[in-house]
Amino acid sequence: MPDIENAILEAKDKLPNVTPVEPQQMPESSAQALKSRLQWGEPAFTILDVRDRTAFNQGRIMGAMPMPIDQLPDRALESLDKRREIYIYGQDDEQSTQAANQLRNAGFESVSVLKGGLASWREIGGPTEGYSEQLDAPPQSAYNIKDRLQDHANVTSKNL
Repeated sequence: MPDIENAILEAKDKLPNVTPVEPQQMPESSAQALKSRLQWGEPAFTILDVRDRTAFNQGRIMGAMPMPIDQLPDRALESLDKRREIYIYGQDDEQSTQAANQLRNAGFESVSVLKGGLASWREIGGPTEGYSEQLDAPPQSAYNIKDRLQDHANVTSKNL
């Protein structure tokens, strides 16, 4: 028995000592990178939706805060710490970039544009909420574990 225990200890010593590293925020982020941060644990960041209120109510990333672009710097300064990590998305990447630049110019230190916005978030199966999100029936694959595993494999293999 001591030989087996010694062999296990020797094998453990040869394995690399790997500690998981929290995903980091970048100036531009993919939907997959944002989802990884959410799955990491308790996120210490805010997701801002800068589209108009109607679009926000129709569908949004779950937990996103509404902050229409025309009110963005003032509302953000009133409600968010400038050191807070922020992910931002709008109608398109151009609006998202414009909004991110407004926040950076207002002194926010850590702002990331979510490339592809809500569409890319939906594409990887990120959780959403809103009126239109409730009306859509789940895909047939939602009830079949084999199809769900295949969908998961397809999404995780994409380089978004």
